[in-house]
Order: sequence, then structure tokens, then C-alpha cells
Amino acid sequence: MRQTTVDESMLAQLRAAAQPWTDADDPEFLRQFDRYANARVVLLGEASHGTSDFYRARAAITRHLIREHGFNIVAVEADWPDAAAVDRLIGGHGSVDAPYPAFERFPTWMWRNTDVADFVRWLAEHNARQPPTRQTRFYGLDIYLDNVDHEAAGIARQRYGCLDPWRQDPAAYGMAVLTRRHEDCEQAVMAQLRELLEKRLDYAGRDGERFFDAAQNARLVASAERYYRAMYYGSAQSWNLRDTHMFETLENALRVHGPAARAIVWAHNSHIGIAAGTEMGQERGEINIGQLCRERFGDAAIAVGMGTHCGTVAAASEWDGPMEVKKVQPSLAQSYEFQMHQTGIPRFMLDLRDADAGLRQRLETPRLERFIGVIYRPETERQSHYAKASLPQQFDAYLWIDQTHAVEPLPGPQGAGTPETWPFGL
Repeated sequence: MRQTTVDESMLAQLRAAAQPWTDADDPEFLRQFDRYANARVVLLGEASHGTSDFYRARAAITRHLIREHGFNIVAVEADWPDAAAVDRLIGGHGSVDAPYPAFERFPTWMWRNTDVADFVRWLAEHNARQPPTRQTRFYGLDIYLDNVDHEAAGIARQRYGCLDPWRQDPAAYGMAVLTRRHEDCEQAVMAQLRELLEKRLDYAGRDGERFFDAAQNARLVASAERYYRAMYYGSAQSWNLRDTHMFETLENALRVHGPAARAIVWAHNSHIGIAAGTEMGQERGEINIGQLCRERFGDAAIAVGMGTHCGTVAAASEWDGPMEVKKVQPSLAQSYEFQMHQTGIPRFMLDLRDADAGLRQRLETPRLERFIGVIYRPETERQSHYAKASLPQQFDAYLWIDQTHAVEPLPGPQGAGTPETWPFGL
């Protein structure tokens, strides 16, 4: 039977456990993250890619962990080549106040927004005060894809759009049937993709990039080919390939910077929340970077999720569509978000790892959880943006922001090209 009312007993427990906060830069709020001072990896999630409040909270927490606890890697759910351009800027090679040639493809607002720009500016100022060996690096974890073949890319987008990690409509799987003509052209598509990425590798070598950057670009050649093929045939394996690639990129960055290196990851909740605690992991065998970090680093990997009840979000209605500021619908009564909203506390942190046993047991009962990527379709919200999950099995901590606001994109036209991340930019 569907839950349609609030569990008053659990609500009282939530209010007792909630640690309220108002400003992400408040030292009292930031001190709550001192408990993760010795972590190897802190993964900071978000419930959508277009919400300023999530970016600002992550930036404040990240600044604190860098300043006070020596974290020296920021790894984001973005393409390696684009993030490398930012890494060069924060290392003193160029001006952070000038428009940087990165993140110019759809969805531009995901990383080209005022909140990220402010954080990049802070990183540059911080690094300028540090010796080279103590500077913080900025890396992209994602698989690089570009506009290899317009028709084939459109097919891949359509196919993988039907296989996102939470979609509930099984009829969507029947939307694309592979024809012999498209099967025949697969090798040509793969050859074009490989040529494009090998050019990127050749450029990296001639430009004098460090071996790590060149080696990472070489990994992209192999990973992107496998990933694109999986999407082309509509295989759910593409999600696992992508998150495994992101984890391996993170692991390589930690290895290159030595045993004392520690990283902060910025990615969607669907990537950083332990997949085994969600419908995507339990029913479809999908994994993610959060789960792989937990398996590799144990309790030294911390996953922090974020959620909201309502507000506005920057998102598109379809692939390569224009950014719109959309109204976020109030959360469904059967969801975790509705439970958090009913506490009446506008902003709070919930420590799920050390929560009272009674509250943890209640929260472990699977409920709906909302996922919004760069596409938001409120008209089909239940089917498109909710999935079952167990909050304590996903996250070690949860940040609640009852009402949120859309990011403000940086000025400039959106470049042509296919999006670098599927499905729905997650």
C-alpha cells in the first residue's frame, strides 16, 4: 500500500537528528565536515545539475576541506579535456577572469555558471599562495564524446534516453529497433570516433602536456569506443562502463599524486550514492563511482547526498534544447523529499552514518527519491525523475535545502555538438 501520510514518529526523530544551517559559508556548518578530515575521498552529490544552492554548498564544503584538511584534488563529473583547461588556469597559466574555452557544448550551464566561476577563481587564488607541490588540481572524470556522426549520435541518444537509471516506463524500450543499415555503419562510426580521439591524444603530446594527461587521453580512446558502442546498441552496460571509467580516472589521479593525495568528487546523486542501495543497483545490477569508491577505500570513502522539495532549476526539455528556468514541482508524498519537507526545517544536515538506530531503521525502508539531470520533464515527473532507494544505504550524510534556485549561466552562446554525458546529463 502506498504511503500517503507522514510517519509522525519518524518525523519527530528526523527533527531531533537534523542539524540546521542557514549559510553554507558559516564556520559552524562547515565544522560538521571536520568528521571527514581523514577520508581519502569525499563525494558531494546533487539532486539536479541546474541548482545554484547545491553548487554553492559543495563549493563551501570543498574550500573548507582544502584549507583545513589538505584535500588536493577536485574531480568533477565533466569531460577530461574541458576540465584540463580549467586546471591550467588555476595553475597560473592564463586568466580566470577571461572566458575559458571549455564546457562549450550542451549543457553549457552545468559547468559554465556563476557558482562554478566563483569557485574556480577561489582555486586560482588559493593555488597562487601555494608551492607547486601543494596546489589543488581540477580534473574531469567523464568520457569524452563529440559529434562524430550526427545520425548515429541521434540514434544513440534516443536509445540510451530509454535506459536511464530510474525510468519506469518499459514501453520506452520499444522505441528504437536497430536496423541492418545502422548495424552496417557501426564500424565507420567507431573509426570516426577513434580518429577524433587520437587527434586529441596527438595534440596533447605536441602541446607538451604531462604524461598523465596524455595517458588519460589514451584511456579515453578505448573507453569512449566501448561506451559509444554500448549506447549504439541500447545496452544498459553503458552506465557501468561510464562509471567504471570515472572511478578509474579518480584512482589514477590519486595514484599520480601519491599516498597522501585526497580527493573531493562533484557529481550527481545517482553517481555518488552507493548504487547497491538503489533500484538501479538492486534490480538492474548497475554500479556507480560511489559504490566503487566504497569497495576500494571502505569507510575512507564518504558519500554526501543533497535534496530539495521545490523551487527552480536550470534545465532543458530535450537534448540540445535551450536552457530554461523551470519550476520544480513539490515532492511526491511517497518520497524521502516529502518527509524532509514536513520537518519544517528549511536547511539541515543529517548524519546517516551515526544516526539513531531507530531512525536509521525507519529511513532504510525504500522510498521514492527524485533525480533531475539536465533534462527536466515535470509533466512525466513520476515516471521520468523518481526511483526507489534506501537513503542510509546510499549516503553517509544528507544535506536538505527545502527551496532551491536555478544556476545563473555565464554569458556566451552554446556551442554546437552532442552532449558529453548520457542519460539526461547524469
